[in-house]
Order: sequence, then C-alpha cells, then structure tokens
Amino acid sequence: MPPISTTFPLLDEILAAWQPAIGADFAAYGNHIRRVLNFTLALHPCSAEELERLQVAGAFHDLGIWSDGTFDYLPPSIARARDYLAGRGLEGWVPEVSALIGEHHKIRAIADPALALVEAFRKADLVDVSLGLVRFGLPREFVRAVKAQFPDAGFHGRLVQLTGANLLRHPLRPAPFFKW
Repeated sequence: MPPISTTFPLLDEILAAWQPAIGADFAAYGNHIRRVLNFTLALHPCSAEELERLQVAGAFHDLGIWSDGTFDYLPPSIARARDYLAGRGLEGWVPEVSALIGEHHKIRAIADPALALVEAFRKADLVDVSLGLVRFGLPREFVRAVKAQFPDAGFHGRLVQLTGANLLRHPLRPAPFFKW
C-alpha cells in the first residue's frame, strides 16, 4: 500500500472557495474527499497530472448538495467543475473530470480500460461510503489508518439525514444519483 497522503494543495484551494456554501459540513466533506483520494491512489497509482484531475473531481464530486441545495447533485457538481476548469484554461480535462464525478455512484463496474481511473474513484467512494465494509481488496488496516487520519466528522450521519429528507420529498426517487 502507498503511504497515506495528507496534503492535497489543489483540493484545499478549491474547497476554500466553497467553505461558506459548505458551512458546518466543511470538515466532514473535506475528510470524505481525502479518504476517497487515498483509497483511489491505493487502487490506481497516478501520475502527477492524474492526481491534479482527481483533486478537482474530488472537490466537486458531491458539491452540488451544498452549492445548489439538491440531492440530485451530479449535474450541478459537473457544471461547477466544468466552470472551474474553463476558468483555468483546462478544458481538456473536462471529459475525464466529468466522468469521474458523473460515474462515481455507478452500481456496476466500469469495464472500459480507458476509464480505469474513473473505476478506481468509483470504488474508492464506495469504500468510504460503506465505512470500509466494501474494500475491493484494500487491506482492512489501510482503510482503518486512512479513516483515523481523516475522521468522519459527521459525514455519514449527514448522508443519512440527507437521504431521509430526500426520501420524504421524493419517495419514488430517493437516490437520484445512482446509475446502473
């Protein structure tokens, strides 16, 4: 296993701009992203540029919950990431970053080898959301160490709260972000 990465400067820069919108969930969301990034890196070693794209996707992957106040957050999260990338002249990253965000709740595995990083990110998010019950071969000790380094800070409780509220409002579509 790679060592746990504790510094993600691009992620920190992006999140700082969104701190007012994220509010009280800032530490919870930030730690969730850091756990997901570490799990992704353990599942799929990355180049420096891939790591930058991952940090962008990580920052925006669930952001629509807070930026747009919706539980159907993938479309606004992708739109916010596209705007960020366009503002920095990184339009060439849009397809992969959009796929990283848009496919991270896909139920079935992504078989296309060209999307190996997208698949690793999908798996990593599930490792975190499942509290490490699903690990995709990651050692239990590594998952525990990452979770200890970046505590939950109420993230999973907030997911339960958001899911419950959305279920009451949209009982026929309680989890609009899932894809087959």
